[in-house]
Amino acid sequence: MTALAVVSCKSTAVKQGVTIKQSKKEVIAIIDKVNSHWQDSHPELGNAFWNVAAYHTGNMEAYKVTKNKKYLDYSMAWAEKNQWMGAKSTNKSEWKYNYGETDKHVLFGDWQICFQTYIDLYNYTGKKDAHKIARAREVMEYQMSTAANDYWWWVDGLYMVMPVMTKLYKLTGNELYLEKLHEYLTYANSIMYDDEAKLYFRDAKYVYPKHKSANGKKDFWARGDGWIFAGYAKIIQDLPKNAKHRQEYINRFKDMAKSLAAAQQKEGYWTRSILDTEHAPGPETSGTAFFTYGYLWGINNGILDKATYLPVVEKSWNYLTHFALQADGTVGYVQPIGEKAIPGQVVDKNSTADFGVGAFLLAASEMSRFVK
Repeated sequence: MTALAVVSCKSTAVKQGVTIKQSKKEVIAIIDKVNSHWQDSHPELGNAFWNVAAYHTGNMEAYKVTKNKKYLDYSMAWAEKNQWMGAKSTNKSEWKYNYGETDKHVLFGDWQICFQTYIDLYNYTGKKDAHKIARAREVMEYQMSTAANDYWWWVDGLYMVMPVMTKLYKLTGNELYLEKLHEYLTYANSIMYDDEAKLYFRDAKYVYPKHKSANGKKDFWARGDGWIFAGYAKIIQDLPKNAKHRQEYINRFKDMAKSLAAAQQKEGYWTRSILDTEHAPGPETSGTAFFTYGYLWGINNGILDKATYLPVVEKSWNYLTHFALQADGTVGYVQPIGEKAIPGQVVDKNSTADFGVGAFLLAASEMSRFVK
């Protein structure tokens, strides 16, 4: 796997002059610093909507690599508070999938990302309580029974729900999960993937030339492309080796990796509008962390070439741990909730958010696997 050089009792991953300076123990310490700070400062468990649920996807990865039971307990308490549900309507005739924060928006992906963590909790706690995944199955099986294929009409939704489909496939063996994943993703690609840039627009509103960045360029939002880049990593790892569309997803993931690497800033971060650095200049952590997770997962699993992409990771990891991460464990420079890069919006060391911490934990957890 990873070439290791042992220097004064500290394992340092080295490849062609690129160095990741922390040992596995030190990376775990970073995870603990960040996650303990977040949980200690957020004792009130939030709802099951996307932003809180995205944090829990990172918390679950942190639990996997640290085995810190406090992390497992935090997500368990959150799941129980939310009754192992997303949006709570029981009347299927009123279920919606346009944007909405009400209990009727059961089929809207921002209310479905919570199922990722519920499934993980079911798997980690012994698979003895089918109630933990009952709502996830009810919702997704109903959704797959409909004729609609346009459920994923915004790029964030791909991270929110694609992994739910592969996780439920692994649990049930029901091939329909993989068939519908491909059908929904094909629709999403048709409205927001740019075949020239090999990146995703946030949704159909932002497709060039209908929408342009401040300098007339294609406007690809960093967190949006972070959602899908991380989403591909999450589904590829869950798919069987002989899955029908696995290679297609790997090829798309590799194409994105190449495009994103070319747009990285020398300081290691990506700007909010990926190809127009002047549109909303300066660092942004959530997109950068999702990209770092994707690159590390790709390297760790032999899908991305280490010699090509380790230099990218070294720079982004240095940004995440020495600039974005504050002394008290706060993850800063996270663009607030939104759907685009906004010129003039202040994003500074005090800008933090649950989903940004989740993205940081994903990256750090994958880094702990890299430096083993």
